[in-house]
Amino acid sequence: MSAPEGTAPPVVQTAVDERGGLSKKGLSAGTVGLIGAVVIGISCIAPAYTLTAALGPTVSEVGFQVPAIILVGFIPMLLVAFGYRELNRAMPDSGTSFTWATRAFGPWIGWMAGWGLIAATILVLSNLAGIAVEFLFLLIAQITGVAEIADLAFNPFINVAVCLLFMLGATFVSYRDMQTTQKLQYVLVSFQVLVLVGFSIAAFVQVAQGNAFDASPVELSWFNPFAVGDFAAVVAGLSLSIFIFWGWDVTLTMNEETKNPEKTPGRAATLTVVIIVLLYLLISVSLLAYAGTGDGELGLGNEDIQSNVFFYLSGPILGPVAWLVSLAVLTSSAASLQSTFVSPARTLLAMGHYGALPSKFAAVSPRFFTPGYATIVSAIVASAFYAVMRFISEDVLWDTITTLGMMICFYYGLTAFACVWYFRRQWFDSARNVFFTFLFPLVGGVILAVLFVTTLIDSMDPDYGSGSNIGGLGLVFILGVTVILLGVVIMVWQAIRRPAFFRGETLSLDAPTSLRRRRR
Repeated sequence: MSAPEGTAPPVVQTAVDERGGLSKKGLSAGTVGLIGAVVIGISCIAPAYTLTAALGPTVSEVGFQVPAIILVGFIPMLLVAFGYRELNRAMPDSGTSFTWATRAFGPWIGWMAGWGLIAATILVLSNLAGIAVEFLFLLIAQITGVAEIADLAFNPFINVAVCLLFMLGATFVSYRDMQTTQKLQYVLVSFQVLVLVGFSIAAFVQVAQGNAFDASPVELSWFNPFAVGDFAAVVAGLSLSIFIFWGWDVTLTMNEETKNPEKTPGRAATLTVVIIVLLYLLISVSLLAYAGTGDGELGLGNEDIQSNVFFYLSGPILGPVAWLVSLAVLTSSAASLQSTFVSPARTLLAMGHYGALPSKFAAVSPRFFTPGYATIVSAIVASAFYAVMRFISEDVLWDTITTLGMMICFYYGLTAFACVWYFRRQWFDSARNVFFTFLFPLVGGVILAVLFVTTLIDSMDPDYGSGSNIGGLGLVFILGVTVILLGVVIMVWQAIRRPAFFRGETLSLDAPTSLRRRRR
């Protein structure tokens, strides 16, 4: 691939370290800077889509304490992000959770950590495409004034056909070089964030002018999680917070393609999480101040508007330019659809590279230096999954979103514990190590582990999620356990077919470099 005029061509990484150690995979180095990584991280989180779907249900659980729940949900994400940063500093590898858990705990746990990431992102890819379809028709209906157009999104044949077109477009961009992804995301993310900030400012203006639906003065108690009172509500709110923050780890999966790979991805992850929490706090406080938590027509407690809060409040707040909010949510889901491809494709690439999956997954496009085969496979699986689930039941499709929360806790938690164990002989080398390699990732991992177990137990209730059940067991529980067991089955099959990885010959257990030097 020729480099754009006036720029240096990408440095292609092909070096291989000693047997059983980390090695490069042919991706182009130095093509993503700190700002680019942060933009892609924000895109993957999809704040506009995520918060419009999550704000209402969170209000129904904790009322005015939504900002407090956002802050509490931010804590484990930040603590885990610190662990990711330390692991990336020691082992910058595109396999991230898969590679790091393998180096810390061995191939079996490492394989399942990789599977957790892949399963979570495949679930998200399929649902993001579906959301993009709904908001496309909703936007067209809003602009044209023909409400019936919005109903076309619920025709399964039209829905799936347009969904596959979105998936095709996202795959095309993801297959190309990272420069293309960055340029697209700069535009989409900038527009999305500007609209959200403008939306929040307009809501505060309406409150100040006395035009709010249910004006509520901002209080410090909104930021106090102890004011929630009910522990079950805190857990439910936390589970939603885990979902709204998920996606920042995409900044780490690009580590072999970033400038200064030991430091830039970790910094980008931390910055992404901090920017997102500030954005979420601004939006949630402004809409609480404008609409309150009641169940009136525009109250955030009204179940009829909770699935798409921004759409219902955009008209009263923004008037004739309300369509900008729908466009922002559409942009958010479409941008996230494209950027989310980065994580599963690079994890599959690493797993193929180290012999944990067929070698085809290790193929890198000779023109674009991207994991072409892994990207296409991710798209095909996500498209097929969405099409099948959409025709089976829309309730089943939405239950997969709840299942996603379990998968996030599963692989984030494993990665946090991998950090703690990997650096176990360095915990007390310095005060910094005590916090960043031991306490922070340990606390973050424990919180996620508790949430995983709690959600797993709660989801056994047949009324959990959409209320669908099989044999008295909630569908969310069945989906979660099925995804994990499917991973175990595939792992065992790969162990039979490709034993070298599972014997530690292609990616071995490792101790930190400084420890190996002291041993010498």
